[in-house]
Amino acid sequence: MFRLQASTPRWVIVLMDLVISFIALTFAYLIRFDLKADPELIRQEWQVLSKSIGIYFLVKLIVFLAFKIQKGIVRHTSTEDLKRILLATTTCSLIFFGLGMLRYYFVDEYFLFPTSVLIIEFLTGLLLMIGSRFFIKLLYLESIKSTQEFERVIIYGAGISGLITKRTIEKDGRMNYKIVAFIDDNKKKDGTRMEGVTVSHTSRLEALIRDEGVNNLIIAIQQPNEENRQHVVEVCLANGVKVSKVPSPKSWINGEFSTKQISRVNIEDLLGRSPIVLDENRISNQLTGQTILVSGAAGSIGSGLVKQIARYNPGKLILLDQAESPLYDLQIELGATQKNLNFEVVIGDIRSQERMERVFDFFRPDFVFHAAAYKHVPMMENNPSEAVLTNVLGTKNLVDLSKRFGVKKFVMISTDKAVNPTNVMGASKRIAEIYAQMANKEGATRFVTTRFGNVLGSNGSVIPLFQRQIEQGGPITVTDERVTRFFMTIPEACQLVLEAGSMGEGGEIFVFDMGESVKIIDLAKKMVQLSGLQLGKDIEIRVTGLRPGEKLYEELLAKEENTIATHHPKILKAKVRDEDVAQIEAINTLIGLFETQKNDEIVAKMKQIVPEFISNNSDYEKLDKK
Repeated sequence: MFRLQASTPRWVIVLMDLVISFIALTFAYLIRFDLKADPELIRQEWQVLSKSIGIYFLVKLIVFLAFKIQKGIVRHTSTEDLKRILLATTTCSLIFFGLGMLRYYFVDEYFLFPTSVLIIEFLTGLLLMIGSRFFIKLLYLESIKSTQEFERVIIYGAGISGLITKRTIEKDGRMNYKIVAFIDDNKKKDGTRMEGVTVSHTSRLEALIRDEGVNNLIIAIQQPNEENRQHVVEVCLANGVKVSKVPSPKSWINGEFSTKQISRVNIEDLLGRSPIVLDENRISNQLTGQTILVSGAAGSIGSGLVKQIARYNPGKLILLDQAESPLYDLQIELGATQKNLNFEVVIGDIRSQERMERVFDFFRPDFVFHAAAYKHVPMMENNPSEAVLTNVLGTKNLVDLSKRFGVKKFVMISTDKAVNPTNVMGASKRIAEIYAQMANKEGATRFVTTRFGNVLGSNGSVIPLFQRQIEQGGPITVTDERVTRFFMTIPEACQLVLEAGSMGEGGEIFVFDMGESVKIIDLAKKMVQLSGLQLGKDIEIRVTGLRPGEKLYEELLAKEENTIATHHPKILKAKVRDEDVAQIEAINTLIGLFETQKNDEIVAKMKQIVPEFISNNSDYEKLDKK
């Protein structure tokens, strides 16, 4: 097909507009004389018109150049171009009317052009000039379209965002997309039409995919019901339909949406849930104006907590971590996004009692959110002394200093792996929980523990691992087909930590509603589909066997524990057994074993402190009582 790619010389555009104007003037006179070509009438009219025609073209030329209507690239005609054309043609008509009045009263009592001709010429000229530009634009859009078959697309969301998405796609001729339908959760919109495209209810998606041969679905609804969105994505994946999404208007460039911003749906979108409703007043009353210390501030949960806490205008926020580079990155991000946040970056190791004492003595924090920990199960299984040193001694240092320096509340971030632990990491976190609970019985500081499962997208989690493996062409490695895990997004986890921390009176272990557990192998399969690949053809999944200490299923509560409801539907309080004060002595003995570097002795002591710690697929199974 011919291609209208080259820019037309500006003089050609001017000439075209003058020719259109002349056609409009001729048509106006034909209409004036009812299309009757009476020679005598034409001769008489020409005697009057011949004195005006030169002025007509001169005025048109000057005004068109003054309004720069020839400057717009015709194949990209916009509303701004149309405004200039309207103003230019209106100005010409007003000038003709004014000159006509002058001629009538001061020259020969003839108007420059009859009023009826002026009106018809104005309307006809305006219509032809705009129409010609849109005709050329249409030819251009058709000329740049690829000869490939169109992808048949459904837009999810029949609102403003969906309409903008449709218009943007249709404007970009390179997309090869044909919008065949809208779907929407609002039943009242079912059967209506938007710019000629039918709107159907979400429940009819599967039938639309089948009947319309849909290849792609674009999520353009900005605040969808999470369950509905998950259902839509699941239906698409089951039918081999690619799923994309439109970003939030906040990320549109200069307030305008581009097709280049359409991106694939990621697994976090699929596993997300309804937004959490927080007791903003309670959290604000506790945190506003306070000095708050976050340990492990450069980690996934720590940095998420920092960003959430920043919303409540703390008096001072202390970012504590030993990871220099991630802490620097967080500092730069906060400096750019939180202009009014008063924060201090502190590099330090929670295992160093002297360094932590200096930090507490200098800053005197009111609240401590303790997120620093070693968390990788296989690595801690091979290095139990380091797990004890960081997760137990590090926690002990912060707990003791919080009591000594009068911290109001200490919130510890724990894990579901502390429940009936089968590995060193989980046991070390359970021991840290015990120490914090016991400390709550002494002094004024209130110690609160929060437990939750895997966090989507956190450092070292399975999602980034699978993503890297997919990008590398595979294989995706899954330890066992039966393995299931609970998942939660970083913002969701951090919001619940703040909520639980605000409601805690001291000594509680709060557990979060993690929703339904997810099979890891199913997660991997969905990530493959969302990447547009075919399992078994483009990439494979390889089962490698359980790692040392790894569980098939995670738990949030131990068998001896039960839960008590709180005011928040997603937060439960675990009722745990009372620990004996002798546990403190045992924990101190455990910490002292670090110097021996004897793994069996260290793990044996951990099993003594946490009787429910039964190793799984580990060399330490020999230490369990048979």
